[in-house]
Amino acid sequence: MRAHPRGSTETQQHPCPPNMTELVARTLPSPSGVQGPVPDMYKGWLFKWTNYLKGYQRRWFVLSNGLLSYYRTQAEMAHTCRGTITLATVHIEVGDTCHFVLTSGGRSYHLKAYSEGECQRWVSALQQAKANATHMMPHSDDSGDEGPPAQPDRSLIQGALKSLATKLEDLTTCNELIGKHGAALQRSLSELEELRTPTDATDKLKTVNERATLFRITSNAMINQACQDFVDLAEVHSRRWQRALQYEREQRHHLEETIEQLAKQHNSLERAWRESPNSRESSEENEDIEFFDAMEDSPAFITVPADNHSQHRLLSSNQSVTSGSLSSNWSQDDNDSSSSYLRRGRRCHIPDKPNYSLNLWSIMKNCIGKELHFCVGFNHFPVNFNEPLSMLQRLTEDLEYSELLDRAARCESSLEQMCLVAAFSVSSYSTTVHRTGKPFNPLLGETYELDRLEDYGYRSICEQISHHPPAAAHHVTSQRGWTLWQEITIDSKFRGKYISIMPLGNIHLKFHASGNHYVWSKVTSTVHNIIVGKLWIDQSGDIIIVNHRSKDTCHLKFSPYSYFSRDVPRKDDLCKYFDYTFLQVTGVVTDAEGSAHYILSGTWDEKMESAKIIESSHGCGGAEGKQKTVYQTLPAKLLWKKYPLPENAENMYYFSSLALTLNELEEAVAPTDSRLRPDQRLMEAGMWDEANAEKQRLEERQRLERRKREAHANTAIQEGKETESYEPVWFEKRTDLETGDSSYMYKGGYWEAKDRQDWSQCPSIF
Repeated sequence: MRAHPRGSTETQQHPCPPNMTELVARTLPSPSGVQGPVPDMYKGWLFKWTNYLKGYQRRWFVLSNGLLSYYRTQAEMAHTCRGTITLATVHIEVGDTCHFVLTSGGRSYHLKAYSEGECQRWVSALQQAKANATHMMPHSDDSGDEGPPAQPDRSLIQGALKSLATKLEDLTTCNELIGKHGAALQRSLSELEELRTPTDATDKLKTVNERATLFRITSNAMINQACQDFVDLAEVHSRRWQRALQYEREQRHHLEETIEQLAKQHNSLERAWRESPNSRESSEENEDIEFFDAMEDSPAFITVPADNHSQHRLLSSNQSVTSGSLSSNWSQDDNDSSSSYLRRGRRCHIPDKPNYSLNLWSIMKNCIGKELHFCVGFNHFPVNFNEPLSMLQRLTEDLEYSELLDRAARCESSLEQMCLVAAFSVSSYSTTVHRTGKPFNPLLGETYELDRLEDYGYRSICEQISHHPPAAAHHVTSQRGWTLWQEITIDSKFRGKYISIMPLGNIHLKFHASGNHYVWSKVTSTVHNIIVGKLWIDQSGDIIIVNHRSKDTCHLKFSPYSYFSRDVPRKDDLCKYFDYTFLQVTGVVTDAEGSAHYILSGTWDEKMESAKIIESSHGCGGAEGKQKTVYQTLPAKLLWKKYPLPENAENMYYFSSLALTLNELEEAVAPTDSRLRPDQRLMEAGMWDEANAEKQRLEERQRLERRKREAHANTAIQEGKETESYEPVWFEKRTDLETGDSSYMYKGGYWEAKDRQDWSQCPSIF
């Protein structure tokens, strides 16, 4: 299923179903001729695919001035345009049986003519109009920008010159780094040649390999990225400035014609509204009703909605399911939860992020001669690459949409409950789409509490239980019928241009009333453009959710972005370059016998929907010859939708409303709480130089404590005594009897210690 284009005023045009010929036969009305071409205009009737319920519908199409517009009737031309396609960027594909497809901006329009002759005339007219429109507008370049450039005013020229200067500075820095890395590598090779004993060669070979790796990364980045960026940027701006004046004249003429047409439509709409104000809603076209339909990228299944007859029959016979449990239990009765922070007086802003200019190249200069994993593992990077939250707070941020679990706790059906649990598992990624800053790595023994009993009915406690490898334990208890716990260990792999972050460990969720126990794990997060370029994040992989009580399962697939796809290349502006097919999440909910009951679809940054399956069958083979299952479903229901970001979020690290409150100082918390971490507080206040100095002090103190523990352990071994490993304060290792998982689970005592204000068990870490 293609993701819906953002900002579109019309519903996504769905591809034709497998039984397209039958649908066409039922919906095609009697033929009527197409008007012949007139100067600069071509118009006539065509059949446009709307949705699976209505099939093809006859529409009046008008081709004029490089635009293809369509209306329900000829009379609508005076007041209501149903849609407009810009032919300059359209792709025309001719099918069989009078069928052709127009693809523009990620949307596909499936059209049909009355006869093959009319189809050919339309295609010829469209191709000629596209050629004319392409000639009139600037030719596309390699910058990845869509649409024509704007007039290069003084600010744009200054911005372009500044960008060129920045790229030139990157080239200079790359050149300097290559020289330094090359010299260091040469020294290491010389030292290696002078060695006489093989025992000394191991350390020297390790140093040579590390320096060779740094030299290779730097050289590749300069050759493949920095040099190419500079050349591409220079060529793009040169071509744009040469075309700008010519394009501006042509665009002005086109805009004058468009404004005149819009003014006529506005006057007609205003007059129609005054004459019949109550009839406007009833005249809206039913073709814009959304259904869960064929999913192109799904590996194993296709879905189609039920027709009118079967839909009415099912709704009548299963009224208790569709109108009872689904409508009441899945209703979003906590819609106002996003504003509760304001009602309770919690803060809704933090200081703006300072405009510090820091390039990764300047950090890599300090990597010469050091162990490579320290350079790329971000352990010693300054706070400039961070956001003012710890990993424990980011883990707690998964609870932003806890109302999904509140609603799930009220579900009588475990399958409906599974849908909401799946939506909750996806919602935790919605805050990451712009969050390229790295959270602070917690110190060993660091904790974070979140007490939301008053407004959300839950309490959450996290503790950093290990530092190498970094691991955290988390426990949440809700008065609204559920408990959640998890132990997460972070593993990462540096690939030169990107770093993959793989959370290891399981998330457990148990509902008190039913005893349903759900277990799942997180997917891989990939941060791209680590060395050069603008950072952006992708989520990819599968989530398998298992209900260990009922044996229901849900398989969610996060579609990864592919550099080898046919999608439009990414642009620097996040709001513009996202191709939403790579944000897509699809899934199937099955019972213990393997029968599918619900289809899930959506994107991890915005929303999830579910559609109840009423019939399944085997369809035709997929791209790899695999047979797909075709599911017939009822219309999709919204499970979850992302809250809008707060005002000025782009200057506050793109924090959500909940994230803005996580580091707010509160009384009576443990002395190990992340809110009290000094380097994090200094960073939030915008004092980054002081924060970097404090971060270095804390990390050195932690390394000193680690060396002391290792020394004690070595002494104990030499004396034949039993060594004692580090034990967390609030969590202990236990085995879950239902799942067999062995993990750190909450042993109790934190909230009681808070009531007594007895923190004698807590280590001194800050």
